[in-house]
Amino acid sequence: MKNLSWSTGAARTYGSAMLTSVLAGFANSIALIAAIGAQNAFVLRQGLRREHVWAVVITCAVSDALLISLGVAGLGTAIAGRPTLLQVAKWCGAAFLLGYAVLAARRALRPAALRPSDAGPATLRATLVACLAFTYLNPHVYLDTVLLLGAIANQHRYQWVFAAGAAAASGVWFAALGGGARRLAPVLARPAAWRVLDGAVAAVMVAIAASLLIA
Repeated sequence: MKNLSWSTGAARTYGSAMLTSVLAGFANSIALIAAIGAQNAFVLRQGLRREHVWAVVITCAVSDALLISLGVAGLGTAIAGRPTLLQVAKWCGAAFLLGYAVLAARRALRPAALRPSDAGPATLRATLVACLAFTYLNPHVYLDTVLLLGAIANQHRYQWVFAAGAAAASGVWFAALGGGARRLAPVLARPAAWRVLDGAVAAVMVAIAASLLIA
């Protein structure tokens, strides 16, 4: 009877520790990715335009899961020890974000480019290339997902359970962002609304690029 009682108590402790890790991973991931950023702005815009939405959502979620796994596996520690690599990534990422900011600003200034059917990448291939660029050319993704989440995960006993919770949060967030954006479509049916959205996207891109350059 004592052995059975001990086994039950151990199972409860194990289950509690696992649940704590998965919830911690979910909460930390949501806190990091929910902020307005380049990747989120792109997913939101695709959702509003109803163009290749779920392909973009899946690409972002799978990419985050991969980067989180790499962070837990120790890549974050390796990158942190190479400041030159981080500097190169910052400059390349800033250049990409500024380039996209220019394109978004041009769309905001041109009423003809504000129609969802005309603006931005139209083909699935072009859309996914842009999505991958926003994911892997943005140094913030590595700083948040690989370095920070990887470091936090390795403070937990069940770090891979933490990683699973973090990856699940990413999937839920991008699905909600891309799928839920359709509810805003009637509001953004006017060219003036698209002008505001593209102007905001341009401002976000410039702000992120500036934060990279001055960091």
